[in-house]
Amino acid sequence: MWVAERPGFRPCVVIPTYNNPATIRSVVERVREHLAAVIVVDDGSDTAGRDAVAELGQAGLAHVVHRQQNGGKGAAVKTGFQAAHDLGYTHVLQVDADGQHNLSDIPEFLKASQNRPEALILGAPVYDETAPRSRLIGRQITLFWTNFETHGRVIHDPMCGFRVYPVRAVLRLRKLGERMDFDIEIAVRLVWLGVAVVNLPTRVRYLGADEGGVSHFDMLWDNVRISWLHTRLSIYAMTIYPFVRLGRALGLGRPKLEQGA
Repeated sequence: MWVAERPGFRPCVVIPTYNNPATIRSVVERVREHLAAVIVVDDGSDTAGRDAVAELGQAGLAHVVHRQQNGGKGAAVKTGFQAAHDLGYTHVLQVDADGQHNLSDIPEFLKASQNRPEALILGAPVYDETAPRSRLIGRQITLFWTNFETHGRVIHDPMCGFRVYPVRAVLRLRKLGERMDFDIEIAVRLVWLGVAVVNLPTRVRYLGADEGGVSHFDMLWDNVRISWLHTRLSIYAMTIYPFVRLGRALGLGRPKLEQGA
């Protein structure tokens, strides 16, 4: 159990979920082996998924927030940020509800965040044979554009949902994507804000349907959203971000934060 809190560092786990009744309880129980402060955001699930989340709250295993309608992963995580802030937490460890993340890495991620509380801690996935080839190709494409948008390889993987956010920094960001474009956009915008990044390797395993694995990635519309996102971010990266970086270098903007490993 992670107990090494200190003033200014009070972490919790936020788990967004949409129709994951077969995996959500197991994920929460495994997370609680490392950190008991868990917020589960039900993003308008059907009856089975909603009931599974409600049972977690009734059992005292998580602070549960129910969204009335499905808004997408980004919408659910943002709801989790607000709940974490309202409950007095300073950092949010984001974990997916489908069981694909290696939750035994939680202590390492929390330790990295405690050592660099100002930083964004990003999971850099190490995939096994379960990873769909289409997903791997798509990640390489979006990584190319992310490198362009941040003017270098600051982010090792922009799509992995296993990461630790400093709550104060994310609440400074206003308009962010609501669906699968969220993980990419918030990482890039935090870099633009001057937040340091620490990339940590973590094993990722895709679960089959027989194991309760559920993918909510819409191959058509989520790819359209991500393509439009990169268009907007690239325009900013070419026209405005160079002047933001120059201002920081000259001491005219926010203090420049040291770049993480």
